[in-house]
Amino acid sequence: MSTPPAASPSVLPYTDTKPVGSPDFYYGINSTFKFILAKLGTAGWVRYLEDMAREYHAPANARWKAGGLPAVAAYWRAFFAAEPGSQVSVSEAPGRVKIEVKVCPALKHLKAGGRKIAPEFCRHCYHMGNARAATAGMAMRLEGGNGSCTHTYYGRAAEAPPQDLARIKEVSS
Repeated sequence: MSTPPAASPSVLPYTDTKPVGSPDFYYGINSTFKFILAKLGTAGWVRYLEDMAREYHAPANARWKAGGLPAVAAYWRAFFAAEPGSQVSVSEAPGRVKIEVKVCPALKHLKAGGRKIAPEFCRHCYHMGNARAATAGMAMRLEGGNGSCTHTYYGRAAEAPPQDLARIKEVSS
C-alpha cells in the first residue's frame, strides 16, 4: 500500500486532490439553504452563514488577517480556479480587491439542473464574505446577483460604504 503524496499548502481552508470540484455539491448547498430558511427564517440563516464563515474558514481568515488584501486576492483566485464552470476575474487596486463574477458556477449548474433555487441564494456570498472579512479588520460588499455579480473587499472596514441588501438581486429560477 502506498502513501498518497502530501498535499501542497493551499490558501483554501480544505485539502482536495481533485483539480476541480464537483458541481453537484451546489445541489446540497441550495437544499441546505432552503431547509434552514424554512426552519429558522432569514435571521437564523444569516447566523448559520456568519458562524460558518468565522469557524470553518478560520484558517483562511487568519491568512487574510496576516497577509491583507493580497491574501484575499490569492484565496479567490485559487477558489474560482477549482470551481467548475466559473468565469471570474480578480483584480487588485490600492485598498481593495474586486472579484467580478461573469458566470456564477453555482447558479449555472443549479439552473441547468432544473432546480428551484432559494431566492436569497446570492446573499449568502455577502453574509459569509463580510463576516470573513470582519475577522481580518476588512469589509466586503456585494452588488448584482442572479448569475453575475461583483464582490469588493476593502482593506479597512471603515472605508467600505454601507451594504444595501436591495443591490443584491434575488435568484429567479
